[in-house]
Amino acid sequence: MKLLSLFAALMFLITGAAIAADKRGHGHPDDHKPLYGGVVVEGKEMDYELVAKPDTLRLYLRDHGKPKSVARATAKITLLLGAEKQVVELKPVGDKLEAKGAFKVAPGTKAVALINVDSKSLTARFVLK
Repeated sequence: MKLLSLFAALMFLITGAAIAADKRGHGHPDDHKPLYGGVVVEGKEMDYELVAKPDTLRLYLRDHGKPKSVARATAKITLLLGAEKQVVELKPVGDKLEAKGAFKVAPGTKAVALINVDSKSLTARFVLK
């Protein structure tokens, strides 16, 4: 009986260590915090941060916490505020995709980003705060 209890305790410790290692190795808890003051959403492929200001839209891409190159990327963002709809194309500028202009980005605005990067089409949905 003592051996069975020892075995059960050992299995419990091994399982707990494996789960903790998986969270450190694959999970990225700090990656989901906004680094540029925007709204972050987690996608299958990477994380996206949208910084929306009345005169500028910026989209940052992160792959497991590391900035993703946007040199050959493009994005189209559709802003939805009530019955109003605005479609904006973003182009690479340094480490981000960006557009300048006049944008309605009040709290509650929904934004749908269609991103093309590394020959993949990705989608991210945001609700602005």
